[in-house]
Amino acid sequence: MIIINVKENESIEKALKRFKKKFERTGVLKELRARNYFEKNSVTRRTEKLKAAYRQKMYAKENY
Repeated sequence: MIIINVKENESIEKALKRFKKKFERTGVLKELRARNYFEKNSVTRRTEKLKAAYRQKMYAKENY
């Protein structure tokens, strides 16, 4: 369960923004979307490798 303590004189918008950030970090929505359909392990590994290669390429591009 996500708990957000609303501080004094804090607007609801700020508290909602903090809640959304915490919710995003938990990865619940990402897992829910992944469970909608079955994906073979080989496909999962391949997509992870492609994402890692992309991140590595972008990191290398920044350092030049």
